[in-house]
Amino acid sequence: MRLDLFLKASRFSPRRTVAQKLCDAGLVSLNGVRAKSGHTVRPGDEISIRQRDTTTTLRVVSVPGRTQISRDEAGRLYEVLSKLVDTDVD
Repeated sequence: MRLDLFLKASRFSPRRTVAQKLCDAGLVSLNGVRAKSGHTVRPGDEISIRQRDTTTTLRVVSVPGRTQISRDEAGRLYEVLSKLVDTDVD
């Protein structure tokens, strides 16, 4: 499954186009490397997503067979490894 579709299916992005823009802006990395939206996601991959002042790192547990899945299923697609909040205050 494509990275942008996975981010949408897992509910980390509300729409596929938003996930594509995150990837194009260099805010998403796959296994430590900046990833493009079309990159293939496999179980065991680690995804880091930077949004505003938070960086979330997750491990892909499973990849769904379809893009439309329930919220319960979406939560089972990944496990959160870390969630870091940038506390850099000027």
